Amino acid sequence: MLSLFFIDEVSKYRLYDGDNDDGRNGEYAKMFEEEYENVVGQMQRQFGDDAYLHYLDGIDVHKTHQGYFSIDKKKGKKARFVEGKIDRKTQLSDDVDAYDLIMKDKERLLSLDEPVRFIFSHSALREGWDNPNVFQICTLKPQSESEIRSRQEIGRGLRLCVNQQGERMDESVLGRDVQELNKLTLITDLEYGKFAEALQTGLAESLADRPQKVDTQLFVGRTLVDANGEQVHVTQDLANAIYEDLIQNDYVKRGKLTDKYFADKEIGSFHVASEVSGYADSVVRILSGVYDAHTMAPENAHSNNVQAIVDEEKLHKAEFLNLWNRINHKSFYTVQFDTPELIDHSIRALDSKLNVTRVQINLEYGEQTARLESREQLEQGKGFQKARSDRESAKYAPLGSVRYDLVGKLVEETGLTRATVAAILRGIAPQTFSQFRINPEEFILKAARLINDEKATQIIEHITYNRLDAAYDQDVFTRATLRGKLDVNAMEANRSLYSHVIYDSDNERRFAQELDVSDQVAVYVKLPGSFYISTPVGKYNPDWAIAFNEGSVKHIYFVAETKGNLDTMELRGVENAKIECAKKHFAAISNGSVVYSVVDNYSTLMQLVSN
Repeated sequence: MLSLFFIDEVSKYRLYDGDNDDGRNGEYAKMFEEEYENVVGQMQRQFGDDAYLHYLDGIDVHKTHQGYFSIDKKKGKKARFVEGKIDRKTQLSDDVDAYDLIMKDKERLLSLDEPVRFIFSHSALREGWDNPNVFQICTLKPQSESEIRSRQEIGRGLRLCVNQQGERMDESVLGRDVQELNKLTLITDLEYGKFAEALQTGLAESLADRPQKVDTQLFVGRTLVDANGEQVHVTQDLANAIYEDLIQNDYVKRGKLTDKYFADKEIGSFHVASEVSGYADSVVRILSGVYDAHTMAPENAHSNNVQAIVDEEKLHKAEFLNLWNRINHKSFYTVQFDTPELIDHSIRALDSKLNVTRVQINLEYGEQTARLESREQLEQGKGFQKARSDRESAKYAPLGSVRYDLVGKLVEETGLTRATVAAILRGIAPQTFSQFRINPEEFILKAARLINDEKATQIIEHITYNRLDAAYDQDVFTRATLRGKLDVNAMEANRSLYSHVIYDSDNERRFAQELDVSDQVAVYVKLPGSFYISTPVGKYNPDWAIAFNEGSVKHIYFVAETKGNLDTMELRGVENAKIECAKKHFAAISNGSVVYSVVDNYSTLMQLVSN
């Protein structure tokens, strides 16, 4: 994760006193190092992640920031930063001599082995510097007189990020969280902020011609394609059936997509009408084209912000202490894999469930209608008028010279050995394997997900948890800094351990509201992220811990995971494995005195604790 600082003068970052001076920190560099040490030493200790803290402790404050400026290499003098010149036409700096790390070895900036995470620059950075993992931009200077240059500065953060393997973190990987993760935070003055807001509004307006409402007309005339390339033309009657099914499954309300739609889509349990069974992916693609103005609205970090503060009285309340002493112990697990069984189950899963969609090619035809005066006009599409467009399915993915290490990619995604992955691929049916040519990227993604689901299922069957003497301290609550926006993702609370509940969905908000007014509840808490259970498929952080008043229910101490409608929910293998691991963990550390389960609402919770 990188942060960019755009400053007005080089001397505010680096000062020089003589011809052979190596330079010293300017006021901005001094200020940065003081604040960085303060944050790392205090605020970031809230995370409770030993590996992350070890990573931070290994970074020297002087090495975590770097400058991107022109360098004066006059004969007989030491190289030093100087003000770069700005090209009149491109508004880019001539900083051609900037550090190799930033220009030539920019991929290294994605590595955890590289300490540099904060970059100071005088300009918008030269063309060719395209790092996708810029998440914060701070402008310590007035807004540029050039609109192009200001756009370029903000544009350095408008890219989809990548992970350590260089894989793009888009919707196919993150689902509904794609916009939350790929969020650019701009710290600037009021005038620059107004420019950024206008830019965001302009981007939103450019997308506003997309469908803004889910109705039958969204589907009429469209063509759906299944995994085998079979197509069906959507008539009015078929569109009615699709739309009515979306309503019945609570995917659409008043023309808007609901949280349940995004949740089911994310976990792979999205349902479509029986008339278009097998065409679910095509239906999702159409729904993904619906424009939601709320997702494009600029977010003011100062508006209606609240911080959840621990209630010290509740922290020492007998009911909470009794609950905490039953759930705070850590555990270790042992698990054994039956490799032949995993191979067999993975083959069956791929043959029965793998459906890869064909690559869609959009063709647009147009003509030039006006004389172009600048490159900017060309980039904005001015002077051209679209005459017609077409869309077709490719028989095979147009790979060109691209070659895939299919086995290697699946090894990366699943953590299995090459021999095991190769055995799975050899065992699947020829028609299943042939889908790789249709869409290699989707084949790898979906095949890995199915194999991981089978791997997770084996974990459930063969895992054992044992209690450790080590336990979480109460400071997991006091260390955590939990912030939200009132009535957006935060609500005031009376029975919560915190003054406010920070929730992730409407379902969590409704659940917390019911807990907060229930006379049977003594105290409850939304567990912070630093409280987690170790599982073979990743860390798992339960949602809620609840203590009921003694005598009001059969099971006084409860740990809950809140999900959507349990009647229609089908948990994926990895998610289900974490939940099953949590059940075994709490059973092992509490001798059965704590009940753990998945609930969809308060009524379901009360049924579980009363029986």
